[in-house]
Amino acid sequence: MAYAPTAAERARTLAFGVAGASLATLASENDELVQAHVCDDQGRPLLLVPTHSPAVKALQNAEDLPGTLQFTDMTVVPLPDRVRGCAWFHGWLTEVPAAERREAAVRISRLHPRPDLLDIGARIPAVREEWTVLAMEVGEIEVEDGWGSAIVQPEEYAAAHPDPFVVIEPGMIGHLDTSHRTELAALYRERFGGEGVVRAVGLDRFGLTLRCLAEDGPLDLRLAFPEPVRDLDGLRCAYRQIFRTAVINPS
Repeated sequence: MAYAPTAAERARTLAFGVAGASLATLASENDELVQAHVCDDQGRPLLLVPTHSPAVKALQNAEDLPGTLQFTDMTVVPLPDRVRGCAWFHGWLTEVPAAERREAAVRISRLHPRPDLLDIGARIPAVREEWTVLAMEVGEIEVEDGWGSAIVQPEEYAAAHPDPFVVIEPGMIGHLDTSHRTELAALYRERFGGEGVVRAVGLDRFGLTLRCLAEDGPLDLRLAFPEPVRDLDGLRCAYRQIFRTAVINPS
């Protein structure tokens, strides 16, 4: 049986806070780069933006602002094409109320530590802060990645969970790419024969994704685990078992 994440789970993973994000609204001709973002427990995106941004200014005269939030997932490995997937969240933006802004800033700082977040919600009301936090009420989500394209409804998204390794995956990929090149090349030979530069580009609870840079062009190879893994020990055991198979039985 082949295990795979649902589209809603993929959307939750993309929106978790590790992928890059940009915001498009009618308040600005160009997309705004989101400095940092996370989700609350229900998956609602929380965005750190400059107070002088067009979106924040537009919300001074409106209760909400329609917008599209784009998340772009990129592998940490330096390659010509690093994009692994994108998600577009369509919905309505609001400014997080002053009474809740401190809590939102703390949530963001757990994933994106930065000194200036300590000031949000902590100053006296007369002082205008450099940053503010926007929240998006999600209406519809489009996902496009290596698993395919899909439309995700808000209820599906809210009920889903991100991949448990989303935070540590960049470090794990960096380790595999720098310390296990021999095993990665063996995995490629085992399945395709011949030689090629093989890089690790993705890792989740369902398997490992490799990028094979062969003479006839790049090829992504997905190595599925026998079953989804739940913790770091299980993840290490799963990919080490794949490595042992390749090294012991090369083709």
